[in-house]
Amino acid sequence: MPEYLKVDGHDLYCYEWDNDGEAVVLLHGGLSQTAHWASQIVPDLEDYHVFAYDRSSHGFTSYRQESINFNYQVREAIAYLETVVKEPAHIVGWSDGGIIGLMVAIARPDLVKSLVAIGANYHYDCGLNLQTFNGQVDEMEKDKFAKQSGQPRELLVEIVAKAHKVWACEPKMSKTQLKKIKCSTLILAGDDEPFTSKMTFEMYEVIPNGRLAVIP
Repeated sequence: MPEYLKVDGHDLYCYEWDNDGEAVVLLHGGLSQTAHWASQIVPDLEDYHVFAYDRSSHGFTSYRQESINFNYQVREAIAYLETVVKEPAHIVGWSDGGIIGLMVAIARPDLVKSLVAIGANYHYDCGLNLQTFNGQVDEMEKDKFAKQSGQPRELLVEIVAKAHKVWACEPKMSKTQLKKIKCSTLILAGDDEPFTSKMTFEMYEVIPNGRLAVIP
């Protein structure tokens, strides 16, 4: 059952699917939450001990003003691995979660057994089109956010705006940093991501033990 656990001084909404296998940690995408994708992935991980959590300011975990940037989110992921998982894990990250997985593998290789980065980019200069965002958030989404999180509905507008500002200038990983990733790494992408395919291939080529899968 999901529960709130204290991680890095903050209550995180955490999930655990328990069995005797090796640890796998799922990292959801930006402006998303664990429940949006866990049901699609967990059934295929029945031989693993699966963990996941809603990052600060996402899903059922409450807003923290300083949390919407990758440095904070990487620190939170490391704290989660150290205090909840308590062992090196296989990481499966989608979008922002994949970026966080790459950054954790660089900063703390001792905590990452393998990595699957789905639809992730290593640098903000990747052709990502943010020009369509006009600062508006659907009223139904505001209502859903308030009901789920118990926080003011207009707070969602602030969270979404901050996320778009971050995506315009983060992440800033270099190829030199990516070369430090030693674990087995699968770069997984669709053939029509919101960023250039060039970046997907660059990650695969530069990570020493990298593999590549492009899905139609």
